Amino acid sequence: MKKIAIGGGQGFWGDSPDAAIHMIRNADIQYLGCDYLAELTLSIMAKQQLKDPKKGYAPDFVTRLLKEAGKEAWEKGIRITTNAGGMNIKGCVDAVKEQAEAQGMKGYKIGYVTGDDIKSKIPQLLKDGWTFPNFDYDGNFNDIVDKIYNCNAYIGHEGIQEALAQGADVVITGRAADSALFLAPLAHEFGWADDDWDNLARGIMAGHLLECGGQGAGGNYMYDWRNVPRMEDLGFPIAELTPDTFEITKAPDCGGIICEQSCKEQFMYEVLDPANYLTPDVNVDISKATITQVGDNRVRIDNIRGKERPNTIKLCVGYHKGWKTVSMLSFAWPDAYEKAKYCADIIMKKMKKRGMKADDVHISFIGLNSLHLNVANMSEEALKNLNECVMRIAVFSEDKNECAKIIPEISPMQLNGPPGASFFGGRAHVQEVMALWPTVVPRDVLDIQPHILEV
Repeated sequence: MKKIAIGGGQGFWGDSPDAAIHMIRNADIQYLGCDYLAELTLSIMAKQQLKDPKKGYAPDFVTRLLKEAGKEAWEKGIRITTNAGGMNIKGCVDAVKEQAEAQGMKGYKIGYVTGDDIKSKIPQLLKDGWTFPNFDYDGNFNDIVDKIYNCNAYIGHEGIQEALAQGADVVITGRAADSALFLAPLAHEFGWADDDWDNLARGIMAGHLLECGGQGAGGNYMYDWRNVPRMEDLGFPIAELTPDTFEITKAPDCGGIICEQSCKEQFMYEVLDPANYLTPDVNVDISKATITQVGDNRVRIDNIRGKERPNTIKLCVGYHKGWKTVSMLSFAWPDAYEKAKYCADIIMKKMKKRGMKADDVHISFIGLNSLHLNVANMSEEALKNLNECVMRIAVFSEDKNECAKIIPEISPMQLNGPPGASFFGGRAHVQEVMALWPTVVPRDVLDIQPHILEV
């Protein structure tokens, strides 16, 4: 019976390539999927490309992964899918071609898929009455049109699958949906039809369990993180599918863990409704799915169902929202928390005298309420005996000048405020705030095109 094994080689831009390289060298896989794009990554890449037209993609895909193990993967017949193209797919393709030529990889076929960037189509969509409704809050899209950095649709598997069918050894995309990078090879190998909803759903969940790299194999693991073996050599998960079975495992001789609990945590990651997990390719139903340990570092997934895909495609719009300044001061025992609060009060009184007109000011104390606000209560005695406390003040404004007013007031607090203060991290700077406008567009707006370039 035919079996296809796919490794999850990357969880985000900046992730370590070590596990992917280890899989190429030690695992019996036919494909490797590498996800580089989080929600704001494209906006960062768009800003980079504005400064330098050659930038705008994830260069470490080429300079780290392909440089070290790309030729070995090619010689072993391991095909790679990735969204490392970001905002500059052609730039990424050129860099891959240059790397392949340097390693003598004549005949290496570079596939790439265009069409996710629809920024140029916004004016016509607005004319046609499309309102770009925001998932998260009320707002008028017209208010941000002149502030947009990027506007990218989460494309599905079809363009990637077609590039693979044309013989691509690597397929590069822009904002492909994470799981589509893994579904495409499976649909290609098993010949799944575009309306074979149950199998497409299996492929999507294979990608879902792999797309975050180490998070699916004991990294960022809440259940039993203390007992994850060899985290310094953390392996990433591998999906093995046949026409009838679906299992998750990992490469030999590496750390990490594949168990029911680790798979359950990743299984529910970012899933709002288990009966209706919407993707560009299929509406997935995992409400009756089962996860069963069937061996050492081997878990079987069953009872995944699929329904017809949605008529709209998720759209990631990144735009300039305003400016921020983040400043911090640390205070030492005794009475560290009390002193930190008092210092924050002094600074805000100074800001009132300066007439600062911030749109938002957030004051928190690291180690106490900066992550979970007041969810985790601390006793008065514990607060009194904190060894140290870091005061953090974040100021947001659409006016850059307003954010700058607080900067000169922070470092003087070492001598002009409560005792035991220390200044660290250098003088604060005003930073741009990029925000997301999550929305959808009609599927038929997209013009997805696969291409092949042979070295």
